[in-house]
Amino acid sequence: MQHLIRTDDFSTEEILSLYNDADLYAQGGFHRILQDRIIITLFFENSTRTRSSFEIAAKRLGAEVVHLDVGKSSTKKGETLVDTAMNLDAMGPDAIIVRHANAGVPKILSNHTRAAIINAGDGAHAHPTQALLDLYTLRKHFGDVNGKRIAIVGDIKNSRVANSNIELLQRFGMKVTLVSPPQFMPQTELPSTYHLHDVMDDVDVIMSLRTQTERHSQPSYASLQDYASDFCITKELVGDRDIIILHPGPVHRNIDIDDDLLADPRCKVLEQVSNGVSVRMAVLKKLILDGNR
Repeated sequence: MQHLIRTDDFSTEEILSLYNDADLYAQGGFHRILQDRIIITLFFENSTRTRSSFEIAAKRLGAEVVHLDVGKSSTKKGETLVDTAMNLDAMGPDAIIVRHANAGVPKILSNHTRAAIINAGDGAHAHPTQALLDLYTLRKHFGDVNGKRIAIVGDIKNSRVANSNIELLQRFGMKVTLVSPPQFMPQTELPSTYHLHDVMDDVDVIMSLRTQTERHSQPSYASLQDYASDFCITKELVGDRDIIILHPGPVHRNIDIDDDLLADPRCKVLEQVSNGVSVRMAVLKKLILDGNR
């Protein structure tokens, strides 16, 4: 059984094959290759884009989707997560898509299921499908991304998106620089700076991140506006540079990216959302149809 817990669960060759499938799915329409297959979504954290994207991807492939309302599940009665997963698995689903606030939960569950486990985000650890769709978006824009330079900006220390992208983008030859205030900067051997202006003339891509206030043990700024004064990506800051802008969502408008830049064609946020459906269709096809069950 193959699972997707981290980006390095897929080889480079597997990812390129995945993107070939995503190219087909990006043309639109239904591809009912997963008819009579069942997929369970198990989200212990709130989600709009990721959950909806997976559910639309599954339905475009013809699969049936069962969403477990964790607020009304037996975990509220004291059932362990492992027991929940084992009971769900005993019902015969083909895949279980899991999001949880604690790092490592999808990996633990994968040791107790016959269904493929797909990590839809675990704590500050990993968000592999987000990184896969981000790289796919970059490849659609640039073609070859080898040697392209990207600045990842914001709350990097608490970002599962940053972790997954750092591994994946470097594997495909991109040069990553981290930009954040000191309290949001992890220990790293990557090039890094506390000042956004330092990188503006040296990058092809800026990936802005949401400030993960729910993961902070104490306030790091008096207000998000204080953070924005130093780290908001603005149209004035970008100027006429040939730079594209990414963000995993949800975007804090005028905190992460300003309104004018969100409306600029160099901003690829909505393209990321569209590409997310195609990439997740390809992931579901790979894990369910290509020989795992």
